[in-house]
Amino acid sequence: MEAGAATAPTAARTQETGRPRNRRRGGKLLDWGLNVYALLALLYLLVPIAVILVFSFNNPVGRFNFIWQEFSLDAWTDPFGVPGIGDALLTSVEIAALSTIGATALGTLTALALVRYEFKGRAPVNFFIFVPLATPEVVLGAALLSMFLNFLVATGFGTILIAHIMFNLSFVIITVRSRLIGFDRSLEEAAQDLGATAWQTFRLVTLPLIMPGVISAALLAFALSIDDFVITNFNAGSTITFPLFIWGAARVAVPPQIYVIASMIFLITLALMLLTVWQQRRAEKMASVRPEPEEE
Repeated sequence: MEAGAATAPTAARTQETGRPRNRRRGGKLLDWGLNVYALLALLYLLVPIAVILVFSFNNPVGRFNFIWQEFSLDAWTDPFGVPGIGDALLTSVEIAALSTIGATALGTLTALALVRYEFKGRAPVNFFIFVPLATPEVVLGAALLSMFLNFLVATGFGTILIAHIMFNLSFVIITVRSRLIGFDRSLEEAAQDLGATAWQTFRLVTLPLIMPGVISAALLAFALSIDDFVITNFNAGSTITFPLFIWGAARVAVPPQIYVIASMIFLITLALMLLTVWQQRRAEKMASVRPEPEEE
């Protein structure tokens, strides 16, 4: 009996110590699997970009830059050597800049209204914000073209700009609104208690604190605008943007200059994104630093 009584607690201890070990092993396997999955997903996203960067240094034989031949810097020394590519890029940058300014201004004010105020129709407005995000771009492009034709509006630079502001507006509202939801209203109240007007409070307190979200929304709008093809193709008329130029050139030739300009756009956007992330972290560190109370 004593031997049996002694073996029972030993078996129980073995089971108790075995379970945590199994859990630790299972947790390590899960972490390892998630890391491998994240790495594969990252490679899946970066491989096409790496191909663009590599083939921008290619010296192709013929009109199509699809097969690697030899390393060359000729395309980088003359990125606008292809006729029409510089004008197309300039048009895309102008449309992207103007649509970013318009969408960011309207989207920021709309996000402030939706978060700060209660008004009739607030729920439908929140619903309709997501409609452009859920609607296929082919449908949006065709619908906008039909609207412009019914109102006898000639398609071109202006219609592209209106279309880009329209679909960028939803992205800006969602991005800025996520920043405003966790905003501390006591800072605005403190400024008003100290005698600041509504405009001074917004300019000196509210806007600087939500500026990282506004900048992120603007960068996202700029990237979406300069990259758009489907909606632009419906409403471009005779205006040629950089994506439309690539589409037209792909049927005749794909020079390495296209890869060079695409690499430039990617690298500049990446640098701006990194700068924005650094600014956000710097603002968070500054906000977390509080003065120590004075000792009596």
